[in-house]
Amino acid sequence: MNWAMWSSAAYDFPADLPGYTRGAVVELNRKDWAVRAGLFEVPSAPNSDVLTFKTGGAVLEFEGRYAVFDQPGKLRLGIFGNRGNTGNYRYALAISAADTTLDINDVMVGIRRDNLKYGFYLNVEQQIAKDVGVFARASWNDGRNEILSFTDIDRSVSGGLSVKGSYWGRPTDTFGFGGAVNGLSSSHRDFLAAGGLGLLIGDGQLNYRTERILETYYAFAIDKNCTLTADYQLIANPAYNGDRGPVSIFSGRLHGES
Repeated sequence: MNWAMWSSAAYDFPADLPGYTRGAVVELNRKDWAVRAGLFEVPSAPNSDVLTFKTGGAVLEFEGRYAVFDQPGKLRLGIFGNRGNTGNYRYALAISAADTTLDINDVMVGIRRDNLKYGFYLNVEQQIAKDVGVFARASWNDGRNEILSFTDIDRSVSGGLSVKGSYWGRPTDTFGFGGAVNGLSSSHRDFLAAGGLGLLIGDGQLNYRTERILETYYAFAIDKNCTLTADYQLIANPAYNGDRGPVSIFSGRLHGES
């Protein structure tokens, strides 16, 4: 359930506040590889409900399909760039340092303009035995300007495994386990330490540490149409603050379809 597990977390993918966008994608798909490119609307400001093509976000992805000892695998490499109405962390810090009567968050709003955020993601999925798979992901963005859409992460690595229940007589069940480490650029962490607010984090101070996450789940198939999942997360240094946590999160999900 953690964003850093099921996504390339440093990819600030274009989306409005509920998570939707409009755009176009083209794809060339062959037996062993594919290339995809997309162009999408971005929000008019960080976390905005208003989408615009005035600037826009683009992504180019390569996917390779292969086998290791007859076990199938996939590799995806993507590069992205978003132009949006955002503020620059270093610029905001410089202005607030020159006039300490100013609130740095008000400064950030006042300096928003057409800025670029770019980066990459790498995703590997590999079956290692029947009904057993592993994954690894790495993602990075330049971390100079505000996050537009997704979450407050500039660097992320994650990995994990999933095992189908065929090994214990429950072939439609799944057990999963994974971990992630998230980080911020130096200017982003300085902005938060100076009292800045991100899309989701910021409490006026920051004893910076990388955020570290462990997560495990068990998906129990009640019948062919309904699955009940129990999930546990342990988060050290939540929101990159060594003075916070660790935090345990227990959650569940009931999924049904017909």
